[in-house]
Amino acid sequence: MSHSVVHHLTDRPGAVLVNTARGAVVDQDALTDAALAGRIRAVLDVTEPEVLPPEHPLWSCENVLLTPHLAGSQGNELRRLADLALAEIARWAAGDGFLHPVRRERLAFLA
Repeated sequence: MSHSVVHHLTDRPGAVLVNTARGAVVDQDALTDAALAGRIRAVLDVTEPEVLPPEHPLWSCENVLLTPHLAGSQGNELRRLADLALAEIARWAAGDGFLHPVRRERLAFLA
């Protein structure tokens, strides 16, 4: 993602960039500048270089979540997702509130 694409993403209030592909697909300098300025939030499973040097500003940026390149399958997520879905359906059927509701106003932020 070039500097211009990262800049375009920052035009939308509340924008969140999620990168689980490769660190090099994002202009990390532009992303760092935008994140430090509070114009974008990011979840980065990959960076360039990987791992970031300890002094890199993204480590201390409050609106950036860095994960240790673990976005791939861990082998148990489908079972956990099914269990969660079934539990939510059971709560709904019993007339209880959802544990993880999705509010209409949040739908614009979901993929």
